[in-house]
Amino acid sequence: MSSASAVYGIVARDWIRSLRQKGRLAGGLARSFMWLLLLGAGYNAIARVDGGLSYQSFIYPGIVVMATLFGGMLTAISTVYDREFGMLRLMLASPAGILSVLLGRTIAATANGLLQGTFVLITAQLFVSVTLTQWLTSLAVIALAALASSAVGLLIAAPLRSVENFAGIINIVLFPLIFLSGALYPTSRMPATLRFVAEMNPVSYAVDLTRIALGQGGEFTVTHSVAELVVTTIVAFMLTAAVFDPEQRFTRRPAASR
Repeated sequence: MSSASAVYGIVARDWIRSLRQKGRLAGGLARSFMWLLLLGAGYNAIARVDGGLSYQSFIYPGIVVMATLFGGMLTAISTVYDREFGMLRLMLASPAGILSVLLGRTIAATANGLLQGTFVLITAQLFVSVTLTQWLTSLAVIALAALASSAVGLLIAAPLRSVENFAGIINIVLFPLIFLSGALYPTSRMPATLRFVAEMNPVSYAVDLTRIALGQGGEFTVTHSVAELVVTTIVAFMLTAAVFDPEQRFTRRPAASR
């Protein structure tokens, strides 16, 4: 089996499985619109945003990225599921190798994140004034954000052995990434320590790029933000390849009972 065939097979399998899980797709979209409609509408009355934007319009780019982030990172659970139930061992029995498996998983997760982000982006005209060019640019931005988030999600999933562990850890990771990204409030107004953390957070640059693409002001340059997301993707994928241990060689085995 060639590497290309292996990658295609993994992408097709994961994509079909994701589309069949309609409840998870619907739940992801419902989560995004609940934040946008309930939080946005509620804070419209008390929040003031520079530039005359309503709070709901201000957080819209962040909610698009949030949908993309959740879609891309949560898809990594399939790697843990396949490891726990033995399917991963069958995949690795092919001559394609570990890198093909990881690449296929990354592409599938990226497609899932892009799908969920696009569903939210379709409603852009309800919350912000946007041209076709701005909309298409935003689509390209969330594609890059989906790629970065899928690589990070796969890195988190790589060493884990059970679905329960992944579910517990991923929530601890996801919410700080969102809250310290500028999605809900400008990072420039954060305390210095949190501002520093936000600048280390790749989601901050995805939110900022989406905000710029939709015609709002940004806090970072486009070049800097794109570079941060590209570097995050490459580093996360390389680390995943390093820690991915299908044979559990690095797992401490329990001592034999005496």
